[in-house]
Amino acid sequence: AYSDSTGIEIIKQHVAQFIERRDGYPANPSDIILSTGASEAVKIVFSMLNYTRNGKPPGITVTIPQYPLYSSSIAECGMHQINYYLDEDNDWALNIAEMKKCLNESRKYCEPRALVVINPGNPTGSVLTHENIKEIIKFAYEEKLLLMADEVYQDNVSASGMQFHSLKKVMMVMGEPYKNMELVSLMSASKGYVGESGLRGGYAEIINLDPDVKKMLLNCISSRMCPGVLGQVAVDCVVNTPQKGEPSYDLFIKEKTAVFECLKEHASLVEKTFNSMKGVKCNIVAGAMYAFPRLTLPEKAIEKAKSLGLAPDFFYAMQLLESAGVCVVPGNGFGQIPGTYHFRATILPIREKLKVMLQRLEEFHKKFLQEYE
Repeated sequence: AYSDSTGIEIIKQHVAQFIERRDGYPANPSDIILSTGASEAVKIVFSMLNYTRNGKPPGITVTIPQYPLYSSSIAECGMHQINYYLDEDNDWALNIAEMKKCLNESRKYCEPRALVVINPGNPTGSVLTHENIKEIIKFAYEEKLLLMADEVYQDNVSASGMQFHSLKKVMMVMGEPYKNMELVSLMSASKGYVGESGLRGGYAEIINLDPDVKKMLLNCISSRMCPGVLGQVAVDCVVNTPQKGEPSYDLFIKEKTAVFECLKEHASLVEKTFNSMKGVKCNIVAGAMYAFPRLTLPEKAIEKAKSLGLAPDFFYAMQLLESAGVCVVPGNGFGQIPGTYHFRATILPIREKLKVMLQRLEEFHKKFLQEYE
């Protein structure tokens, strides 16, 4: 049967309890919207922001590289995308001075309205530091931007000494006036250790909205009927896990820990392999489930790609697929500083298949350089 348009009430309560356990601050079920994956929640929020004022379209600041959901949804809504390049040489951190410069330049074309932060990063595999998040929050406050925190990989932190910090918790710790900022936090059943992507379950926690705006948002959401009930149940499994003292708690922790230990080993293996290859530089795979190494391609390969009308990293990725049967995603699909080339590789395959994949990639890379250097 249909549920309430914002989701099943008991599951929303469980989501709020999950957020409270994570952050140590209250969460209200009335601020929770269950959705068909986090992707639908993004489009719902964008529809709320999509109005023209002073003859200029709304602008959404997106960190580059980015998950293409954002660029495609912005284009679909007819809004303006404000690109900001992450600092690759500083573990993909956000440089506030550069971000401010990009924002100010964009005001000629749009009215900046929101800032998207993906943490842990997709495709970069980065994890933002507590200090960097504080800088981001202060910047958004000064510029009067709604913060959109894509935190679907919040459980996936693989680097030693790194820790996930939710934007909401940092805002609350910072106190007035930051704790009263408008914030959208996104989570999904498709990622993390669950990985039930086909069930399409997600949620958004939306806090500190003007009451009239929230009322209109809920009215708009009601037109979609409701998210799929099976996806909502998947979200419940993500947030309502066995707690200490319950019969299945020890087994749950054992299995969850085993998954993350495996991913940590994979992250280290992938990073070390890429950094051992000539012309490849890979930052530490700190979180999520991806590596995003930078390629230094021979000039002949770049010229060959351009003669075929292809982006150089797309040309590299297609040659890799056709020659070695290894599939990676070229960096131009996520955005990158012009003149740089990357690809995204996952760390998910089982250990033996991952080793085979890396071996094939190494062999291909050597042959590719020999051919084009």
